[in-house]
Amino acid sequence: MSDPTYPLFSVFSFLGFVLSFVPLSWHLQAWNAGTCMYMFWAGFASLIQFVDSLVWNGSVENKIPVWCDITTKFIIGAGVGIPAASLCINRRLYNIAAVRQTSMGPPEKRRAMYFDLAIGFGIPVIVMCLHAVVQGHRFNIAEDIGCLPTIYVTPLAFPLVFMWPALLGLVSFVYASMTLRAFWIRRVQFREVLSLSQSMSMSRYFRLMLLSCLEMALTVPLAIYTIYINVHGVPVAPWISWADTHYDFGRVLQIPAVFWRADHQAVIAYEMGRWIYPCAAFIFFGLFGFADEACRHYKAAFWWLVKPFGCKPQPCKSLPGSGLR
Repeated sequence: MSDPTYPLFSVFSFLGFVLSFVPLSWHLQAWNAGTCMYMFWAGFASLIQFVDSLVWNGSVENKIPVWCDITTKFIIGAGVGIPAASLCINRRLYNIAAVRQTSMGPPEKRRAMYFDLAIGFGIPVIVMCLHAVVQGHRFNIAEDIGCLPTIYVTPLAFPLVFMWPALLGLVSFVYASMTLRAFWIRRVQFREVLSLSQSMSMSRYFRLMLLSCLEMALTVPLAIYTIYINVHGVPVAPWISWADTHYDFGRVLQIPAVFWRADHQAVIAYEMGRWIYPCAAFIFFGLFGFADEACRHYKAAFWWLVKPFGCKPQPCKSLPGSGLR
């Protein structure tokens, strides 16, 4: 059975990988750890989906087991990392809106960055490690999809793995709500507040706020629905022991497309699980890839590329009598 989304998904996921890192340099310069981590998780997860869509198109062969070991663990982390990065973004927006954090010196920036890294990288890495407790076997391979992480559905799976995207999304929702409230209260003097920040313009703030509103609308419902489709029809097995959970751990379940496409729940789970990452990358680029600062960087990059061919930007000419120099 041929994949109806091939090669559309491959192109889409590769573009998601490339576009997610386009705004990276100026967000690094602005010490925006939350947005940089969002780009990292969404971008590399899109790259993984791109490679998988090519390698396992029409195949369930266990071609690159080490790749599957690494990428399935990364996907577990990305599922937590994107909500965690969004939480960092919403937390920063709230601190600015509540006039708790506008202009910071290098020591304060470093402390804020370390705290964000602990959330945006630390929590996902911890969940990646905890996943090993309920990882029933090595991984699955679904035809046309690629490598899939496995979770043995026991009561322990919920606090160790399943709950984290929803929990982080809920905390982020609270921060986003408080940000909107604080902004509404201080809307008159808000431009003056932002003028104190060296790395946050009014345009960038509202783009981040729009991202936080999308977070409010999507993350928690999607996280809850993901839990539902992953456990629907699957009995919750009792936790007996490590040895019982990891019995025959080295096996790899290979699922032909004709089987998983016949299961409506599996189609939703597999397709949503891979499309969500490039979609997240495109949303981020749509918000930040066309900003004024982005256009300035594109223009600078263009002139740098054509400079060896003798092309240079025309200097701006002042109008006669304008007094401008």
